[in-house]
Amino acid sequence: MTRVLVVDDEPALVRALVINLKARSYEVDAAHDGAGALELAAARHPDVVVLDLGLPDMDGVEVIKGLRGWSRVPILVLSARHASAEKVQALDAGADDYVTKPFGMDELLARLRAAVRRAEPVGDEDDVVVETGTFTVDLAAKKVNRDGKDVRLTPTEWHLLEVLVRAGGRLVAQKQLLREVWGPSYGTETNYLRVYMAQLRRKLEADPSRPKHFITEPGRGYRFER
Repeated sequence: MTRVLVVDDEPALVRALVINLKARSYEVDAAHDGAGALELAAARHPDVVVLDLGLPDMDGVEVIKGLRGWSRVPILVLSARHASAEKVQALDAGADDYVTKPFGMDELLARLRAAVRRAEPVGDEDDVVVETGTFTVDLAAKKVNRDGKDVRLTPTEWHLLEVLVRAGGRLVAQKQLLREVWGPSYGTETNYLRVYMAQLRRKLEADPSRPKHFITEPGRGYRFER
């Protein structure tokens, strides 16, 4: 069973989420603050985290950073903050998706399923290793190695990298990338792509300001070059 960690300080919302998730056969843990969330995550190892940013003891972005220090668990942010800069900040810290309050339960559950699906390991048939002059991508093991060390990627960073690598140097349109990585309801959130491409370049390019592997085609999309 998939285990979900719900982190929110609104008791009524937590109850609604717990009821809906358990009705769909999820196992659910709940925390009302950031410290409790980090403790539960370490103890229970959830498969996905649903996280509010407005917590009583710390900002949710700090919780994201705390989780990303040791875990690649998918993080679905649930917040009343609508400003684009705050969404980008959460995504840049390592969140995988962002849902603004108020929200529809069906949409939230669909995004949660998509986040879990993206984090699932690929099968043995995908035993492909792609090497560049700077790093190596193992598609089967879902690992990236640079200078003899594994590079820690979030599930969304990995999925974006995987789509580009599998395209084999072909241009992948912005809308296609958004739909493949974030889901079919996406298509215009190009700021997501800018944030995550910048993160991949920082982690994998020798010179992120002059990328050789993650190429932008302005107004069109992105492509991966060995």
